[in-house]
Amino acid sequence: MSTLKLVYGPDPIFRKHADMVTVYDAALSKTLQDMADTLYFHNALGIGANMLGILQRLVVVDLQEDKKKQLYKMVNPEIINKSSNKVEMIEASLSFPGIKAKIERPEHIEVVYYDEAGAKIELAATGLLARVIQHEVDYLNGITFLDYLSPVKRKILLSKIKKNRRG
Repeated sequence: MSTLKLVYGPDPIFRKHADMVTVYDAALSKTLQDMADTLYFHNALGIGANMLGILQRLVVVDLQEDKKKQLYKMVNPEIINKSSNKVEMIEASLSFPGIKAKIERPEHIEVVYYDEAGAKIELAATGLLARVIQHEVDYLNGITFLDYLSPVKRKILLSKIKKNRRG
């Protein structure tokens, strides 16, 4: 098991767009496995690559429902459809520890991605799976869950992170 070091916000990497993956090789497989190991180590539901300092379009997700692993390793994920029906839920992030916020997102999405061997996969996701995928794909696009908040609310939460680090 090899875990990767988390990057904490607000770091400039969270404003950058991750690069498309063009080479499917052993290094890609290792990166995805290291991301998965990191996900499980932190008991997280999802991780976008830039949360680990990697500017590649990679996401790993596992809701670990009923203690059963169902790992999605997504290369170049692209959300191609979103439902108009939106649901509000509390979100948090490993990269922004100690804070959370209610975020409204589409309840259902369709995502196209590639597996680590380069095979194209289409996935329809609803509920928590849809939310986690959207949250992680946002990271790849230079967006964090805090960007859905008002500037005042975002500033309050970011100052809470700074205060937690000093304390």
